[in-house]
Amino acid sequence: MKKVLIIEDEPSIAELQRDYLQMNGYEVQIAIEGESGLAFGLSGDFDLIVLDLMLPKLSGFEICKRIREHSNIPIVMVTARREDIDVIRGLGLGADDYIVKPFKPAELVARVKAHLTRYDRLVGRKNGSNEVSVNGLSINPDERRVFIREKEITLTAKEFELLYFMASNPNHVFSKEHLFERLWGYDASGDTQTVTVHIRKLREKIEVDSSDPQFIETVWGAGYRFRI
Repeated sequence: MKKVLIIEDEPSIAELQRDYLQMNGYEVQIAIEGESGLAFGLSGDFDLIVLDLMLPKLSGFEICKRIREHSNIPIVMVTARREDIDVIRGLGLGADDYIVKPFKPAELVARVKAHLTRYDRLVGRKNGSNEVSVNGLSINPDERRVFIREKEITLTAKEFELLYFMASNPNHVFSKEHLFERLWGYDASGDTQTVTVHIRKLREKIEVDSSDPQFIETVWGAGYRFRI
C-alpha cells in the first residue's frame, strides 16, 4: 500500500484529504506543522508528500527545499495564494506540481495517482529502455541517473521524466500544452506555467549557459525542442 504524507496545519482540510486518499487505497499520515512534517518527510517512509505552503514554524518552501536535498519523492504543493511568484518559487525548489485552494478532493486524488504512477514507472523501469547519450549528456533510464560531461546531476522525478521524454524524441517540437498533458496527465487551464518552470530548472542543471541552451531549445510561438 502506498503511503502519503499530508503536511497541513488546518485539521479539517487535512482530515478531508486523508479520508479521500484512504478511500482510494492509500495509507496516510498527517503532520500539522512544519518541523514534524519535515521529520516525517525525511524519514524515507512515504511515497508522496502533499505539502501546504503556509505552515507554522517552518514554511512549505523550506520543507520542500530540504527534502529535495535528500530525496526525489513526488511533492504536490498546496497553496491558497494565487500569485505567480509563489507558484514559480515553489516549483523552482523542486515541487513536482501544485494545486490551489479551494479544490475538489477528487482532483487531489487524481493528481496523487498520476504522480505515483509516473514515479513508479521511472524508478521501476527495467532493461529494454535505451540510454540516451548526446554531446556529453547521458541519461540512464534503468538506474534513473543523469550525467553531464561525466558529472552526475540530481533531478527531481518530474525533471527526469521531462528530460528523458524530450531527449528520446530529438528535434521534435512539443508545445507546452502537449508536454503538460503528456507528463502531468490531466487538463487544468493555465498550468502550462509548470512546464516553463521545469524547463528553466533543467536548463540551469544541464546547460553550460542556460540563456543560450545547447540541448533544450525554445521554438518561439511553438514550444520546445531537444536539439541534437
